[in-house]
Amino acid sequence: MTQLRIPAVYMRGGTSKGVFFLSRDLPTDLKARERLLLRVIGSPDRYGKQTDGMGGATSSTSKIVILSKSDRPDCDVDYLFGQVAINAPVIDWSGNCGNLTTAVGPFAIGAGLVDAPADGTAVVRIWQANIGRKIVSHVPMQGGEVRELGDFELDGVAFPAAEVRLEFLDPAADEGDSEGGAMFPTGNRVDSLDVPGVGRIEATLINAGNPTIFVDAASLGLSGTELQKDINGDAALLARAEAVRAQGAVAMGLVKTAEEATATRQHTPKLAFVARPAGYTASDGREVDATSIDLLARIFSMGVLHHAMTGTGAVALAAAAAIPGTVVQRVASTGADGRVRFGHPSGSLSVGAEAREENGQWAIKKVVMSRSARRLMEGWVRVPAT
Repeated sequence: MTQLRIPAVYMRGGTSKGVFFLSRDLPTDLKARERLLLRVIGSPDRYGKQTDGMGGATSSTSKIVILSKSDRPDCDVDYLFGQVAINAPVIDWSGNCGNLTTAVGPFAIGAGLVDAPADGTAVVRIWQANIGRKIVSHVPMQGGEVRELGDFELDGVAFPAAEVRLEFLDPAADEGDSEGGAMFPTGNRVDSLDVPGVGRIEATLINAGNPTIFVDAASLGLSGTELQKDINGDAALLARAEAVRAQGAVAMGLVKTAEEATATRQHTPKLAFVARPAGYTASDGREVDATSIDLLARIFSMGVLHHAMTGTGAVALAAAAAIPGTVVQRVASTGADGRVRFGHPSGSLSVGAEAREENGQWAIKKVVMSRSARRLMEGWVRVPAT
């Protein structure tokens, strides 16, 4: 048996890592493409380690990105994201990865898909194909190349790098949209979910960045200051959280049954919980002071608590904080500058939403946040030919 040799770049974007491909280098048959990508990442792995692939055995490091030049007149590149399950032969294409979005612009420039100035800032217009939304990336350039090193620090990433600013344009439909993509798919800013084995839980179900479910931390018996070590070893708690997430997926109209959500749609919707500010010790041992944040936020990803905050979770949180009556806004609303600063397991993050109310209906025109990205390896991945 021989091995295929496929051009690829391994990149960090925000607090995630993934393998980046050009669409033209992958099979056009979708089933063949999925088989190949699963093998690249090393899934399914019954040991849960992805030792024989590029995956890092966490939801943050088991990811695929596929790029191509866009045919849309208002976009430069089309970006498709795949969340790869670790122990199952599943790639979930249902949503975006906001963290890896940070690396899309730099990769597109390096691959020659986008013209960029030698110095200054390159503007890359991205069509996010999973969710059908436009994102604008502002990428620093120096000497004809993407500037990757700098002094921008991102909690959850050990080393500083250059800042990449992202604008998520119209990340949610208007509140009153009657189509399937409405910001609040149930028509409510707060719903009461009847979760088998858990009981009734109030939740905000919102489409912004990705479909996301927000609940109060206390409804899960939590304080909002938890780290991964406090949650990911508690099988009963994880099961309760998944039950809430799955029921929310049904209420949002994304699946027909809770069982379907757990079996085939693990990536979205995400479940997040929020609480009022409190001091805590972050995962690196630093103290986060309650006065430095507006609220606490934690998010589950692929069945476990995320080590920081997903990029799309931050988008959804900013959107929900800007709209009166949501679970998030009850805890903390955006400030006069449209920004909200929240504490997550690895530290804190500031994110801003440009919201507008017209005739009693709310729309989120833009969410802005900064991340960083860096090429870790470039060349070829090797995959056994089948």
